[in-house]
Formats: sequence, C-alpha cells, structure tokens
Amino acid sequence: MALLWRDSLGTGQLLRLVLLHTAWEVGSGQVRYSLPEESKHGTFVGRLAQDLGLEVSELLPRMFRMVSKGRGDYFEVNLQSGVLFVKSPVDREEVCGQSPLCAIDLEVIVDKPLRIFHVEVEIQDINDNAPVFPVNEKYLSIAESRLPDSRFPLEGAFDADIGTNSLLTYKLSPNEYFTLDLQKNDEHSDGLVLVLKKPLDREETHVHYLLLISTDGGKPELTGTVQLVITVLDVNDNAPVFNQSVYKIRLFENAANGTLVIKLNATDLDEGINKDISYSFSSFVPLSGRDVFTIEPNTGEIRIKGQLDFEKNKVYDLQIQADDKGNLPLSGHCKVLIDVLDVNDNTPELAVTSLFLPVPEDAPPGTVVALISVSDRDSGDNGKVTCSIPPDLPFQLVSTFKNYHSVVLAEAVDRERVSEYKILVTARDEGAPSLSASSSILVPIADVNDNAPAFPQPVYTVFVKENNRPGAHLLSVSASDPDVRENAFVSYSVVERSVGEQQPVSSYISVHSESGHIYGLQPFDYEELQVLQFQVSARDAGFPSLCGNVTVQLFVLDENDNAPAVSPPGSSRGSPGPELVPLSAGAGHVVGKVRAVDADSGYNAWLRYEVQEAGTAGPFRVGVYSGEISTTRALEEADGPSQRLVILVKDHGEPALSATATVSLSLVESPQAVKWDSRQRVGSEGPLVDMNVSLMIAICSLSGLFVLVIVVYVGLRCHPGPVVMCGPGKATVVCSSEVGSWSYSQRQSRNLCVGEGTAKNDLMVFSPSVPHSAENRDEKLLVMASNVCGTVSERLLHLQNICNICVTEHSFSKYASSVWVWILKFYMIFLILNDLYFPHEYGV
Repeated sequence: MALLWRDSLGTGQLLRLVLLHTAWEVGSGQVRYSLPEESKHGTFVGRLAQDLGLEVSELLPRMFRMVSKGRGDYFEVNLQSGVLFVKSPVDREEVCGQSPLCAIDLEVIVDKPLRIFHVEVEIQDINDNAPVFPVNEKYLSIAESRLPDSRFPLEGAFDADIGTNSLLTYKLSPNEYFTLDLQKNDEHSDGLVLVLKKPLDREETHVHYLLLISTDGGKPELTGTVQLVITVLDVNDNAPVFNQSVYKIRLFENAANGTLVIKLNATDLDEGINKDISYSFSSFVPLSGRDVFTIEPNTGEIRIKGQLDFEKNKVYDLQIQADDKGNLPLSGHCKVLIDVLDVNDNTPELAVTSLFLPVPEDAPPGTVVALISVSDRDSGDNGKVTCSIPPDLPFQLVSTFKNYHSVVLAEAVDRERVSEYKILVTARDEGAPSLSASSSILVPIADVNDNAPAFPQPVYTVFVKENNRPGAHLLSVSASDPDVRENAFVSYSVVERSVGEQQPVSSYISVHSESGHIYGLQPFDYEELQVLQFQVSARDAGFPSLCGNVTVQLFVLDENDNAPAVSPPGSSRGSPGPELVPLSAGAGHVVGKVRAVDADSGYNAWLRYEVQEAGTAGPFRVGVYSGEISTTRALEEADGPSQRLVILVKDHGEPALSATATVSLSLVESPQAVKWDSRQRVGSEGPLVDMNVSLMIAICSLSGLFVLVIVVYVGLRCHPGPVVMCGPGKATVVCSSEVGSWSYSQRQSRNLCVGEGTAKNDLMVFSPSVPHSAENRDEKLLVMASNVCGTVSERLLHLQNICNICVTEHSFSKYASSVWVWILKFYMIFLILNDLYFPHEYGV
C-alpha cells in the first residue's frame, strides 16, 4: 500500500508540473499597443482577439476576461468583435507622473484550456499641461545703489508633461533695466537669473512691473506667466531743494509778535529719514535778525518775535539752511529778504446814525433806508475815506455832506423773492497800502398782500360712488400764498351756484374753511346726477383780501342699488288676467313675455330671466335674456287646465338684485276664443293711439323740443300698448325692439351739472319679440305701436342730447340754437307720421 501511495503521489506531482509548464509556455506571449493620453471613450486601441490568435466566436464559451494591474479600469474588450477600446480617458500625468515611460499592463485570461496573455498599452504624452509658476506674483526689493550686472535668482516654471512638451524657454517683457540669463548644461538647467542692465533711480520710478513668460516645446505651444514686482529701495542721494532761491517779503512796521512772515517748504526726492528736513538760520544771520525773527525747525515757519521799527531797520536778510536726516546729511539753502514798510496804522470808522426799517415791499424808489457817517484818525491820503456797497443790490449809496452818506432804495423789491438784504458798507482810506473797515446793515422787507392764493392745478377730478355716507370726506384742495402772516392765511369756501332744479351746490357739498377738505352733505344718486361741477374759492386774510378759484369735477359712479321692476304679461293688455294658451300650440310657441326695467346702468341694468323653481315650469320655459315665455313641447291635456310660473329677474350687479313676477297660464281648446279676446284688447287701444298722435303733432308745432319729449312720454304712458313702468323714483320709458334684452343707459355722456338744466331720463330698450301673423292685423298694430314707441322715444332723447351738447359744449348762439330746435321739430313730426302710418314689418 505504501508503494502504491508513493507511486500515485509521484504521478500527480508530475502531472501538475506538466500543466504549469504548458500554461507558462502559452501565457508567455505579449501584445503591445500605443495610445495618446486623453483619448475619448470608445477610441479603438487594437484587435486584441486577432492579435492573441483567438477566434471571436470562442471568447464567450472560453470565458474571456481582462484584468488591469492596479492602474484603473481604463480599457474594455468588445466580446462580439474582439476589439480593445478606451473605456475612460487616461491622464498620463496622473497615472505615471514624470516617468518617461508610461504603460498600463493588462492580463487576458481564457479557460478550456486555461491560457494567460500579457497586454501592455503604452500611454503617449500630449502637450496638455501649460508651464506653471509657483506663485502668480513675485516680489523683489533692490536698492537703487546696486550696480549694473547685479544678479537676482528666480524660480522657474514647472511643466507636468515630459519630453519635448516639457522643454521650457523664458522671456521677459520689454524694459530698459532688466534682462534674463538662463544657464543650461546637457541635462538640466542650472538656474534662471534676473540681471540688472543699468542703475535704478527710485526718484524716477519706485516700482517696476515685469511679466516673466515661460513657453513649452509642444505643438501647439502653451505658456505660463508670473508678475515680477520690483520695489526700488531708497538711498540718500538727493539734497533738500527750495522752490525759490530768494524770497522777498514786505512787512508793516507795527506787525504783532507771532505774525507769520513766511512758511518755507523744501523738498527732498528721497524717502524715509532721507527726506525728513530740519530748518535753521545759517551762521551768516546777524544777531539783529535772530532777535526779531524765529524759525520753526520742523515746519519752516518764520515768525516775528520782536518789535519791527521802520526808522531803525528797513531791510532784513535771512540766510536759511535745510538739512535732511540721512546717515550723511545733505543741505539746501535759500535767502529771505524782508522789507519793513511805513504803515497806515489807523483804519476808518463807520457809524450808522439813523435807520428806517423795515422797508415795505411796495416802497417807491428813493426811500431812505439808513444814514451812515465815516471817519479816519489818520491824515493826508491815509485819512481820505471813500464808501461803497455791493453793486448787485437794489440799493445805492448817496453822498449827502462830506463824510455822510445815505442808503436809499434804488428799485422795487419783492419780499417773496428776497425777504431781507444784508448790505455790507465798506469804508477804505487812500493810504499805501489802504486800510478799510466794513459794517453790515440788515434790511428786512415788510410784507404787503400782493399775491392771491393759487392752486397747484386748474381742475380737480374726483370719482365718488353713489349712496355715499353723508359727511364723508371726498377730496381735499390746497392753495398756497407766498405772502406771510395774515396775508398768507387761506380760507376756503364754495362758490355758490344752482344745480339742477335750482338747488344750491352747498346743499350737496361743504368745504372746511381751514383745511380745504370737501365733504358730501347728502348721498349722491347716479340716476339723478352724474357729474357735479363747482368751484372752490381760496381767500387770504390780507387787506384788501385776494382770492383764487379752482374747478372741481365730481363724477358719481353707479352702484347696483335698484332692483329690477317687473310687470307681468297680463298687465301689458290692460288686464291682470291669465295668459290664454291654446292646447294646439306646438313646441317653441310664445305665450307671453315678462317685462322688467332696472333704473341702474351698464351691467347693473343687464337683466336675466329664469324660472324660480325649475321643477314647476312644466312644458314652459322663459328666455334667459328676452323674458319670453314659450312652450318646450306640444301641450297635452295631462298638463292641466292652468299653470302658475314664478319668474325670477336678476341683474348683473355686484351683488346682484332680483325681483319676481307670477304668471298665470290657462290652457284653452279653441284658438278662436284666444284670437277674439286679443282683438278685443287691442281694439280698445286704437282711439288712444290716434289721440296721442294728434296731440303730439299739435304740440310739436307750438312748443320746443323738450316739451315735445315730455308730451310723447305722457301720451305713450296714457294707453296700455307700450309698457310704462313706474319704479321707485322717476318713471322710465320701456320700449320694444328686436335687439335683445340689453338695458342701455344714455348716461355714458356724463351731463355736466353747473346750475342749468337737469340730468336726462334714461332710455331702457328691451326685446319682447311679439309674434306676428298675416291674419291678425290687430296684433300687428300692437307691435307697430310698440316699435313706434321704441324708435321715436329713442331718437327724441338721442337728438335732444346732441342738441344740448351743441349748445353747451360748442357755444352755439341763441339764434343758431333756435334754428336747430325748429329743424328738429319738423324732423320729429316726420318720424312720428312715418312710423305710425308707414310702419316697417318689424319696427324701425
């Protein structure tokens, strides 16, 4: 057994050795590729399967796999084609640094049988790194005493690339003081040196800015820069210099001790202690000068410390020395010549002996303001004095006697422009040099009420909603008066005028006399008054008082404060009985119409009709905007003998207001009875229509246009054909046409109420859509009369508005106005006759 075990053991070891040797022989092959760095994903590297002698079809069955040796997963093999491609870009500087040879080793392993291949991908360098200096700015300090050819080492740039891409050259920006010296041997640079070409002068340029540029050898070239900031250090090579070599000064003999004679100023182009200067008298200055004058070492101020006497010494010659504080001090020198003058040592004296102040702004020219006397204790020319005042004042100086003068008003003054004047009176003697004295006279200007209050704008406009709270603040007006005190105290009031029916404007609004706040005394009603125009007066408290006016236009805005006023269909025929509906009526048959009017305007007067309880309408419906009641289907006996509908009428205001109308409908079998009954009701209207037409024609020939409108209104209201609704407030004519149920107000033309005339009634237009039949002449007459009401009344009101606008806004003469009125009279007669006797099929 032992022998057998030893034999089997030797056989196994031998087999393993053979396998290892075979694997080593097979895997010893190596493939090498070359690839530029930064190649993008998907870049073709090589046909790996083909180069390794493998069939593409056996890559998957033999479990082809590739392993990277610690350099990152940069490559991948397409198992369908056997192509090696770039999986992610390779940065050679990141992977290999400055190594001249950069390669990534890959191992390819396949099974069945096991084989290992070595693949090496060389990463070639590209010029993707620019030279970089350690800092962006390099600071150097060089003394201006350094000699030419002095050398200053610099730190060069670094380029992360290799080979030619990292070979650097240097260049310095053009200048006249420095150059570069780059020393190299065969392998590397010994150093970069900045060389001084010519001496520096700090006083000429204290800082030099140079740009050092490094360029690599790649294609294309990349560059890097560093800013060289060279500060020149100072050397004491400049002596102090005065701006003048000789200073000439003239002093009066009675100059006081401490008087500044001159302040010397020497400059040194050096810096630091080399430019600090100390001033002193030189050794050549005699004691007589040192006793009278002193010099401040740090400031260079020369002052008087003794008594100057013209009779004792007329000229002083002072030698001044300026020394800097350098290690080897340098000096500068100048001379100060002082001439002592005989002085006029008494100044003139001014005295105001009489004043007449303040001066009223309406004082006439020539009014005396002040009396002035002057004197001078000197004699000769030094005692002769002349007086003057500034020329740009409304005053003049008049000499009265010897040294006496009067200040008089030369021209009119305005307190609102200048409230007071300061007159500077100057007295000057004729000495050499002359002396002068001055005195100020304050001349106040007294106010006179010569300015009326003025408003900042000619017209104020305000919009107020109707039904405003009594006493509510509407707006404020403000006038200004440039006067002062009581002359500027403004009180406000309303200019009383009549509005409408002789009502004073003060019954509508009030104005607070002090603040100018305007309040509404009563609620405004848009249906009666759209525009209130009045004037506010502002009056001051001066004597006599002055005033100014401003116009205020108050526009009343409509609110939805009127609910619709409705009339059931039966009332239009003079009877409150039910509407008779034949059982034979089909779908869409109009059985009646609810008429309503809203005294508001715009959306507040746009009406909508609906059945209040939709479930009780049965076979009937109501037009949303027309108010027409019609059948929705053919009637049946099962609908019952009568129906009762409650119609809800709402406007479009915010919030909406509504009203209801109850309509009774009776279903009858005989349509002849309905026709006869209708003929009875219409026939009773004929005499009234004829009477009203005759009455209108007669009045048209005798009275004016406005009376004609009233008669048409009253005449049409007397008979029941056209509907006249008397809601709350004024009566409103409701007429028929076929334009829908839009209630349109003529108030859009905003009548201006300024004391004459009243606001005009609104014209409400609705569409009843009365059915017409060739066999029913009486019903046609009813429609025609209703249309005549709509067209004539509308034209009357429209033409009346045009006439009023022409007269009020275009300033027509009285004669021209009367001519237009008569022309309109005849035109109205023609319209009435045309619409009554030659009506259109559906009205005009």
